[in-house]
Amino acid sequence: MGKGDKKTAKGKRVMGSYGNSRKRKSSTTIAIVVKKEKPVKKEKAASEKAASKPKAEKKDTKKPAVEKKVTQKKTATKKTKE
Repeated sequence: MGKGDKKTAKGKRVMGSYGNSRKRKSSTTIAIVVKKEKPVKKEKAASEKAASKPKAEKKDTKKPAVEKKVTQKKTATKKTKE
């Protein structure tokens, strides 16, 4: 195993080729992104909840139902020979 062996790293260095035995360094760098965790909101104590102002009640904003107009289909009448 030496300079003439194509399967060894030494032989690939002599020949100037690359392969499984002699990998190239990657030209691009890989950046690992670490996500920061969002801070957890602390729940208010029971006394603070009672002290806060009450929420406004929602008003009923439904519109009255509208009746749809019903139309009849016009059918073609067959002409008979007379």
